[in-house]
Amino acid sequence: MKNVEMKLEGNILTIKVDITKEYGVSSSGKSVIIASTEGNQPIVPEHDVKIGLNVYRKNTN
Repeated sequence: MKNVEMKLEGNILTIKVDITKEYGVSSSGKSVIIASTEGNQPIVPEHDVKIGLNVYRKNTN
């Protein structure tokens, strides 16, 4: 994962992303990647719960 922190407390999942970071331009060149789970990731395996997260902004270049 890039720039993603997750914390599960009871039944509440908290996701933390630093929106000031950048990880380069997307493959299409249209977006700048800020954070990603890089595909679906298990967060609560015993409940078969997964997350897929992408945080990005429009590429202005």
